[in-house]
Amino acid sequence: MRRITKGLAAFSSVALAFSVAACGSDSKPAASESKAAAVDPASLSAELTWWDTSDAKNEGPVFQELIKQFNAKYPNVKINYQSVPFADAQNKFKTAAQAKTGAPDILRAEVAWVPEFASLGYLYSLDGSELLADESDYNAAALASNKFDGKTYGVPQVTDSLALLYNKELVQKAGVQVPKTWAELKTAAQAVKQKTGATGLYINPAGYFTLPFLYGEGGDLVDTAAKKIVVDSEQNVAGLKAAKDLIDSGAAPKPPATGAYDTMMTLFKEKKVAFIINGPWEVGNVKSAPAFGGVENLGIAPVPAGSAKAGSPIGGHNYVVYSGVPQEKAAAAVEFIKFMNSAESQAVLADKLGLLPTRKSAYEIGSVKNNAVVSAFKPVTESAVSRPWIPEGGQFFGPLDQLATEVLVQNKDPKAALDAVAQKYKAEVVTSYATN
Repeated sequence: MRRITKGLAAFSSVALAFSVAACGSDSKPAASESKAAAVDPASLSAELTWWDTSDAKNEGPVFQELIKQFNAKYPNVKINYQSVPFADAQNKFKTAAQAKTGAPDILRAEVAWVPEFASLGYLYSLDGSELLADESDYNAAALASNKFDGKTYGVPQVTDSLALLYNKELVQKAGVQVPKTWAELKTAAQAVKQKTGATGLYINPAGYFTLPFLYGEGGDLVDTAAKKIVVDSEQNVAGLKAAKDLIDSGAAPKPPATGAYDTMMTLFKEKKVAFIINGPWEVGNVKSAPAFGGVENLGIAPVPAGSAKAGSPIGGHNYVVYSGVPQEKAAAAVEFIKFMNSAESQAVLADKLGLLPTRKSAYEIGSVKNNAVVSAFKPVTESAVSRPWIPEGGQFFGPLDQLATEVLVQNKDPKAALDAVAQKYKAEVVTSYATN
């Protein structure tokens, strides 16, 4: 299939050029040979649509507040803010981009979506633009998710990973230590239930949340270097058995097939469960919960280890620009992303929501440097396991979600469930990869 690569590059003090090059040739996106002068905020006039895929209730209002600050500086740039449910956004964007109608100018894309969208020609390459002028300031692992076929198609907005979140009060009442292995978590959760009456542990039966169990045994989904499907490995069987044992032993209740995530968060905020596996995006939600006791009662630790290691997936979101954005909007689009993704704006997100900055310079800002939540999550992300940044990466989780439900809710044999996922990957996702 012929893929079209588009590039976005600065060419004057107030505008950017979009250039088109056919992939498969030696053509490259056009770029300016001179540095762009500072843009006069009052001179920019445009209307931009931004799809925000963050949580509409807990995170959205903070992003909208940043937009107000942007408009105070750029009064003639109208931002058409649209909150799009995360679960719908990937397919909704692809449908709109393919139809060439209804796609946003700017999208908050999950890290795994970027290589896929880029491979389809739906994103502008940012190489040569002001958005990558300070590329070295970004966390290298976070920036890597924006790379495809030698070009860069986005800038990292936030990074994250999964950690063990716990209620300090319940843990103290139960007299247990923060667990460092799944076996220790099992014992600690049982002690919490026995001594406090609260549920010890709650497991969300979703694909992304099974990864720490797989990584903990040294497993993975695919081997990109060998182009091989390895999701049905013995390591992953052992990892799923460890997760299943936490439920079978009574350390965690059997979760429902639907609505488990919301149930988990409700119980945690109401101090009815001591341990959960989740990420920094929920810190603001927990912080504002009336019954929880504030962020001071929130404990954060690395996910427990399996027999091989403790491992969580790299997550996060990136700002990307739709390849259908007309040239006359380019300068405004770049200025908007620059503002929203500045070290100062990232510090606001860290302070108010507990979201982790992707800029190294943001960690030098006082409100970030002194933020206990950010400090607790920083080592978690620094040791996180990189996911495969291939166009098919975003398609791995549908089968994994089904797997998690089958094994953790419906009591299906882990090996049989993993074999089914491997077959699905071979038939529909990475068809050119070899199997075990």
